[in-house]
Amino acid sequence: MASNGSDKQPNIEKLSFEEALALLDETVRALESGELPLAESTAMYERGMKLARVCNEMLTSAETRITRIRTAYGEQMRMVTQDDEDEPI
Repeated sequence: MASNGSDKQPNIEKLSFEEALALLDETVRALESGELPLAESTAMYERGMKLARVCNEMLTSAETRITRIRTAYGEQMRMVTQDDEDEPI
């Protein structure tokens, strides 16, 4: 991430999870360095919070999707298991 505020920044909402996470990591490192002027630090902090929010939303969405898939396939697996129990061997 460039430390110059005039550089064109990518639209946070259009980043992949991996891109957003990498930018968040870069932002944290820059802030932790303590070498930025206050105004730039404040702007980077705000951007980092936005990146963290986007990452959290993507993780929550993925978790919800996985839960739905597990529920759907779990129901199917339960029906298959019950059908197998009903058939004589």
